Amino acid sequence: MPNPFIAVALGLLPGIVWLIFFLQEDRQRPEPKTKILLTFLLGGCITFFVLQLQIALNYWLTSIGIVQWSSISIFWLAATEEVAKFLIVYFAVRKMKSFDEAIDPMIYMIVAALGFASVENVASALKTVNNFELVTLRFVGATLLHSLSSGLVGYWWSLSIYHKRHQVSDILVGLFYATIFHSVFNFLVIKWGPGINVTLLLIFIAFFVLNDFEKLKSVTTPLPKDS
Repeated sequence: MPNPFIAVALGLLPGIVWLIFFLQEDRQRPEPKTKILLTFLLGGCITFFVLQLQIALNYWLTSIGIVQWSSISIFWLAATEEVAKFLIVYFAVRKMKSFDEAIDPMIYMIVAALGFASVENVASALKTVNNFELVTLRFVGATLLHSLSSGLVGYWWSLSIYHKRHQVSDILVGLFYATIFHSVFNFLVIKWGPGINVTLLLIFIAFFVLNDFEKLKSVTTPLPKDS
């Protein structure tokens, strides 16, 4: 039985490290620490709702003949997580006064995603004996996956705010890309386990997410308040 205090600490560690890393993208005009903490906690809280939704969804998919862990099953289970992370930020954060820069949708989406991943990490750490190995794998695996997939959604959300005529379609594009990325990641882990294929996928997507940050940091127009 793992020590619960050590398990919780190690479970939170990957999310905190990646949080510090991604907040460096916003170091010129950093978001209020209270808002970052709130978003992180909200992302963590939504994990419990998503778990129940996925259990129900998996049961329904199986009942209509969809094989568990098939490509269809993997896609829709990933979609529930991506949509839930977006909705919690959309309804809880977008009206904040601090939500005023082009990169803010990416920042807050990633923060919520890291809260989401941290709860998953803690739950996994509480069930395993080799916490160090688990944390190592999740540091370069699921934790980074969640931050990158939500970063993609945040980028397209930011575009949607500036391109108001295409607001819904832009967000849907971001959610679709994030879900495809998430699904491919899960498929690779299920088929071959954590390894070089998964790592290369994460590096590939990280290149685009970091490039998206640079694009949005060049936008000087304030984020429209009626977003």
